[in-house]
This record gives sequence, structure tokens and C-alpha cells, in this order.
Amino acid sequence: MAFSRVAAVRTSTIVMIAFAVVFGLLAVFVAQAWLNRQAELRLKHMEAAQKPVPGHTVVVAAAPLRFGMPLSQQTLREVSWPREAIPAGTFGSMQQLLAGGKRIVLASIEANEPVFASKITGPGQRATLSAVIEPGMRAITIRVNDVEGVAGFVLPGDHVDVLLTQQPDKHSGNTDVVLQNAKVLAVDQLADDSSEKPSVVKAVTLEVETVAAQKLSLAASLGTLS
Repeated sequence: MAFSRVAAVRTSTIVMIAFAVVFGLLAVFVAQAWLNRQAELRLKHMEAAQKPVPGHTVVVAAAPLRFGMPLSQQTLREVSWPREAIPAGTFGSMQQLLAGGKRIVLASIEANEPVFASKITGPGQRATLSAVIEPGMRAITIRVNDVEGVAGFVLPGDHVDVLLTQQPDKHSGNTDVVLQNAKVLAVDQLADDSSEKPSVVKAVTLEVETVAAQKLSLAASLGTLS
């Protein structure tokens, strides 16, 4: 009787151990399968992240470009650019930029800087003031001396205020602001903004509206502009 009880206990123990082993192996198998699945998902995620995101190209300067330089495939290159960050007024390909005729640089463009339509002429246009002036604006030239011209430190592309000084006699005088934030188109006959050294100038050409041009012409007859 005692032997049969011992045998029954041993049998139940063996069965429990067997179940424990089976469940343990099953747990290991399930855990391994889950880990393998997670590893596959991580690998797929990494591969997807490494794939280049479909985007667009933007035309940039291959080297520094200065006023009057013609644009060509040798002076330009295309670079990948995120679609959502493409600046307005740029070109997506050199074919698009160069189509229709030769284009000339109107304002300095540094290497790897996107080429904006506002900084170059239209197809076949020359690098003249008419290509620089915004629609509806006018160009007017005023005389200055070395002091009025800020000792030559005003360059094309800068924005300046224009003052009118009137001096009826030696003991009285007054100065008024005639124009504010006017864009400088040219200094003397120079429309290039890349000059690094100041030079004494005698005339400055400004981009203004028609009414402002009339005001400047009238002001020039009343006193000294600076």
C-alpha cells in the first residue's frame, strides 16, 4: 500500500515536471518568436529610414557668381532639397533655368546658394537697370559727395534714407527726411554689390515709386540731398 502511494506521488511529480518542461519550452519558443519579430520590425524601420526620401532638386551656384557673369552648366549644379523646404523663386533644374536664352547675374550669389529668379535676368535679357528694377518702380539718380555718400560705404543692394538740407543763410538751416528705406541700385556707374573696398562716389541711383521720384526731383531743386 505504501509502495503504491510512493509510486503515485512519483508519477504525479514526473507529470508535473513534464508539464513544467513543456510549458517552459513553449514560453521560450514564444519569447524567441516575439524577439525575432521585433528584430525584423526594427531592421525594416532602419532600412526605411536609410532610404532616400523622394524630393526635388534645386539649382545652386557651383562657385561664387558676381554681377554681369553669364550662367551656364559649368557655373551651376543641382542638389537634392526637401520638398517642403524649397524656397520660392528658385529653379528645379538647369534645363528650366537656362531655357529660353542666356541669363546674367544681377546680384552676388555665393557658392552652394540657391539661384533666385530675382538675382538673375530673364531669358535673353542684358544686365541693365531695367532688369533690376521691380515692376511699378522707377530709377532716379541723385548727386552726393564723399560725406553724403557715407564715405563710399553704400553699395548696390543697400537701403538708405534720403535727407533734404535747406540753408537760407549762414545762420539758419534745417534738415528733413524726404525718403526712407530706398534701395540702392547703383553707385556711380557700378551696379555690382561685391566690391570690398569703399570708394568716393558722386552719384547714387535709387529704386523708388513714381511719386517718390517726383519728390526727390523737387527736393533736389530746393536744397542739398544726402
